[in-house]
Amino acid sequence: MAHQVSKPLLLLDVDGVLNPFAVRPGVVPPGFTEHTLQGYRVLLNPRHGEWLAPFTMRFEFAWATTWEHQANELIAPLVGLPTDLPVIAFGEAERRGDWKLPAVTAFVGDRPLAWIDDDLGRDVEGWAQARTVPTMLLRADPAVGLARRHIKALERFADRLSANERGLS
Repeated sequence: MAHQVSKPLLLLDVDGVLNPFAVRPGVVPPGFTEHTLQGYRVLLNPRHGEWLAPFTMRFEFAWATTWEHQANELIAPLVGLPTDLPVIAFGEAERRGDWKLPAVTAFVGDRPLAWIDDDLGRDVEGWAQARTVPTMLLRADPAVGLARRHIKALERFADRLSANERGLS
């Protein structure tokens, strides 16, 4: 029987990554569309789904966002991502400091991962450096969101993971 190897994870935040919430009020950046979701102004760009789609073959995507399951229901269809992505549940975690880290740590185990978020603090950086598997943190500007530089970095990371898997490192 062949050994099944899990894909590395790609953790996605919504606010600050897919939704540049810190853009000036009233401004809708080029390529974005303004939506009202759950009473919030949300700016989304369908190109983000196009940029991320090629990575579905190389990563297992998971939501790492306070939108939790609503990300599948409300965000994914508007940016062209699958609507059945795994969700990291944060529950009633106090939203201070690196509050996502305990739930992320429990979810990812020892799998390689890339994590795109606008709020990655020192504790997250220390955790990532201490991991014994490849881990890449990509920090988004909450006024800009996901950018081509993030996609290029993901491509390089995925290529390194593939080379390691083939023993070419």
